[in-house]
Amino acid sequence: MKIIKAITHAMLLAGVVSSMPVLAANSGEVTFIHIGDIHGHLIPRPNLRSDATGKDAGGLARMYTKIQDIRKHDKNTLLINTGDTIQGSAEAMYTSGQAMVDVVNKFGIDAFAAGNWDYVYGTERFLEFFGGNSAKAPWNAVAANLYYDGEPYADKSGRVLPPYLVKTVGKLKVGIMGFTTDRGPQVVGKTVTKGFRFTKGDDEVKEMIQLLREKEKVDLVVMISELGLSNNIRLAEMNPGIDVLLSSDMHELTREPVVTRTGTVVLEEGQDGTVLGELSVNVRDGKMAKWKFKAHNIDSQIKEDKTIAALVKEVRKSFVIGPDFKTHVNPFNNTVLTRPIDTVVGYTKVGLYRGNFTDENMPGVIEGSSHDFLADAFRAQTGADIGAIRGFRYGTHIAPGPIKMEDIYHFMPIGPMIAKGTITGQALKKQIEGAADGSLNPDPHAWTGGWLFNFSGVTMDLNPYLSKGSRSSNIKVFNKTTNTWDKFDPNANYTYASYYYQRDPEFVNVLPASNIEVLKDEQGNPLDGVEVVVRYLQSLPDKTANPVLNRIKLLQPLPQSRFGNREVQPVFGCPMTPSAN
Repeated sequence: MKIIKAITHAMLLAGVVSSMPVLAANSGEVTFIHIGDIHGHLIPRPNLRSDATGKDAGGLARMYTKIQDIRKHDKNTLLINTGDTIQGSAEAMYTSGQAMVDVVNKFGIDAFAAGNWDYVYGTERFLEFFGGNSAKAPWNAVAANLYYDGEPYADKSGRVLPPYLVKTVGKLKVGIMGFTTDRGPQVVGKTVTKGFRFTKGDDEVKEMIQLLREKEKVDLVVMISELGLSNNIRLAEMNPGIDVLLSSDMHELTREPVVTRTGTVVLEEGQDGTVLGELSVNVRDGKMAKWKFKAHNIDSQIKEDKTIAALVKEVRKSFVIGPDFKTHVNPFNNTVLTRPIDTVVGYTKVGLYRGNFTDENMPGVIEGSSHDFLADAFRAQTGADIGAIRGFRYGTHIAPGPIKMEDIYHFMPIGPMIAKGTITGQALKKQIEGAADGSLNPDPHAWTGGWLFNFSGVTMDLNPYLSKGSRSSNIKVFNKTTNTWDKFDPNANYTYASYYYQRDPEFVNVLPASNIEVLKDEQGNPLDGVEVVVRYLQSLPDKTANPVLNRIKLLQPLPQSRFGNREVQPVFGCPMTPSAN
């Protein structure tokens, strides 16, 4: 592999810590195998992005083959998983994460930083998987920024998980400090993380660097973090002393590692297990001397590991067509899965996904064909003025052609029902502007997670460089009565359709709403959101979707990449410019 860059310890410890004494003096090599943001993808999926190889991507059996190949040629390896593993598919959801754990347990993970969606099944399930010596997912979870905080854990205090661990690799002492998300999966309700408190990690990073270097006397400081690429770069540049930072959450792909001005090597591996990172580090006399990196595409050129493939088949057999299929109960809404998830339920004329780069039409941070499609389904099935969906970063890719039910579950793996309610125009404007600022603010510390909301029945212009509250303009709402696009009225009321959860009975898609009506089946039972989308597909001519795209018009192009990698979301947002005022 090509040596990309050599980093000296003097560079790494520039500035504040340049006068710190050298506390470790060992030499050797260690290779980090980095995975993250798998999001429940047990099997391969299409890859429709412009950087794709033209082959289907991902799959745990292929991923394991590559992991084992690396282990064979380098005995000094550490396998690091940086989160969002047990959510993202029907198999994961209906088993509350167990399907993924059953397979990934075989990988031999050395350290794990949990992602926000790893909390989606509740704090008790999280602790069952990752907490204590009897963890069902013994992945060595670490989190310096996760604390107990009242009921139902009033008898507990302090950190939920160990803040760090130290691994001896050959003669090297490697200190690994862990950082989980700074937020829970809010869309399913705040109660899902009741009793836990998250921080943004600023204080804890300083604490851990000092502790690892001065107390533990490690040769290498590694931060594993699900705080997202942008925030992780920010933290590394504010805190000299981190050698390697393995990141997840934003789903960005660093084919060329980001090297901060403080010398930290930062990596993020995209999403869905489509890429795996291999970072080899050479340490001399307790100092990181050089490194080399390779991003491995996990595609059909890699043979599946037979043992993992068999295990994947085993955990899927009760979900797919065949004699072992059985019904499953949705843990979020108690609806019942009555058909195999590999059943073809419709078709699409266009690829459905969200993930275009910032220099392409419809960049993922702004809009995606998958989200346009889903918003159309919610609006059509409820008869609302507006259909809406949050800017979820997770999802999958569906190529033009058949749509299977499991594809829709990859878009909607959190058990929502779909409801219509009445909202004010002011609330809609606030939602648009809040999501835009939470994705494009030039300070990543202010981000709220995810990308812009997408809508059906709404179009707008967007200037990404304006301040919060003023980025969107020329908003129009489709009038079904006159079959025209009318100017948006902030003082009007609109019917609005999106996700609904019984635990938040006065909200539709986190917006306060009145006159809420939940979609139900012919027997009066609430419908699962996936079933709503299936019914929408089957109502279309030839059961074929062909969503209208480019509903949000960018008035100015997004910023160019800062670090040489193409980006889906600008790593440091969109700064204010004089020309934008």
